[in-house]
Amino acid sequence: MLDVRAVLHCLFRSTRLRDPLQGVLGEEVRLVVGLGNPGSRFAETRHNVGFMLVDRIAWGANARWQPAPGAAALVAVVPARGPGASMVLAKPLTFMNASGDAVEPLRLRLGLAPRHVLVAYDDMDLPLGALRLRERGSAGTHNGMKSLVARLQTDRFPRLRIGIGQSGARDARDYVLGGFTSAEAETLAQVLSDAEQAVHVWAAEGAAVAMNRFNKQSAPPVTAS
Repeated sequence: MLDVRAVLHCLFRSTRLRDPLQGVLGEEVRLVVGLGNPGSRFAETRHNVGFMLVDRIAWGANARWQPAPGAAALVAVVPARGPGASMVLAKPLTFMNASGDAVEPLRLRLGLAPRHVLVAYDDMDLPLGALRLRERGSAGTHNGMKSLVARLQTDRFPRLRIGIGQSGARDARDYVLGGFTSAEAETLAQVLSDAEQAVHVWAAEGAAVAMNRFNKQSAPPVTAS
């Protein structure tokens, strides 16, 4: 089992970085959380598409991941693109089922209302390649979202569901903790690109504009290899 506190301690001790959230506060900030499990074992699994998305956004903005003081998470700060809000990207280090334990301290530290926290995660009820952005809703069967709803004490926060498709005859747990196939790689790359754009639009222009633009996209078929 990964010792989160030990990892964060080593990161702080080795890098000696300043507080990455110093001075980041208020209405012109948005928190974008990608859900996933920490560690190389889970890095390429379907359950980690939330991590994949925020990693992509951070890479595109040349933003650096750093440990967040007071929260079991890594964060990266992305300045605003012109008008709109800057973004704090976050990857919880608590493992999926306790994601709320990392996100709620970050939300409080940044002084954000739940409506300014966007959570991106995998969804088996959507086909691979589909995106659905909503301003609120139930957690469904997703344990990471259940943790968030419990800790934030509300389900009135936006979420970006990234389709990974149904498990079929396979066990659901094995499916989400398995990797994408070579036949799915192109569709995965495209949906992550679309999701990255959706996040930027959400931060700059709001949920209504982003939903209108990206929820209409349908998932392309994935052919077997």
